[in-house]
Parts: sequence; structure tokens; C-alpha cells
Amino acid sequence: MQLTSKHEAYWRKNLRISAILMLIWFFVTFVIGYFARDLNFTFFGWPFSFWVGAQGALIVYLLIIVYYARYMNRLDQEHGVAEED
Repeated sequence: MQLTSKHEAYWRKNLRISAILMLIWFFVTFVIGYFARDLNFTFFGWPFSFWVGAQGALIVYLLIIVYYARYMNRLDQEHGVAEED
């Protein structure tokens, strides 16, 4: 099956946003999580490293999911492949 230029543009945008969001996920999971243990100050009464691991990363993950869902809905509508309600 040959892809049209419209399909290629759709997949290029899809892959680009997926790569960007995966880089953000990697940064939050491994980079911030690794270096947070060196941050020795309290944040809302808890050590900052605990807060990053237990709360901060989960909030970022949720924001990534919400952003991706909204972005893909807009992209689907833009390219005419949106699901009917």
C-alpha cells in the first residue's frame, strides 16, 4: 500500500510528538530522579527527592498523557481521520 503525502505528513507529525514526549519522559524518569537525591531541602514538609519520585513524576506523566490525547485528536481532525462521536 502506497502512502499519500497526507498520510506521510500525519505520521511525521505523530512520530515527532511521540519522540518529544518520550524524551520528556526519559528526562523526568532517569535524569531528574537520579539527581533529585542530591537535593537536600524540604518541599511541603517532605524531602524533595521523595516528592519528585512519589508525586512530581506522576504529575508529569499525567500531563504527557493529556497533552498527547489532545494533540492527536486535533491532528486526526486536521487530517480527516477523526472518529465520529
